Amino acid sequence: MQINKFGIRAIVLAENVGLIIISIATVIAVGIEVTSMISAKTVTLADLLLLFIYLEVLAMVAMYLDSGKLPVRMPLYIAIVALARYLILDMKSMDSWRMLGVSGAILLIAIAILLHRYGHTNFPYKEEDNS
Repeated sequence: MQINKFGIRAIVLAENVGLIIISIATVIAVGIEVTSMISAKTVTLADLLLLFIYLEVLAMVAMYLDSGKLPVRMPLYIAIVALARYLILDMKSMDSWRMLGVSGAILLIAIAILLHRYGHTNFPYKEEDNS
């Protein structure tokens, strides 16, 4: 029994250290991006979308620390923004099939979010009785 509790504590500690590392790395990346925008003396849509991705990562870490559960929709939102950023940045060099593929991927992820939300609201998890 004691080994089991130690193992769980070690995993929780490793998990929290990982989340702290992710948070620190994300804040550093935000700082680098802001410094880049200041030195370029311009802010582009790609910069804003990248900052939005960083904020979503921080929000996902905060939600995980608060609830202890990974919100499934958050990574999907991040994926949509990342694909939109890719589409915006490389649109001129993309052929029509690649553009259609990226757009289709965005649509599929959006549908997955809708299905997940529908299932979550209409078929919620039953509360576990821990007594």
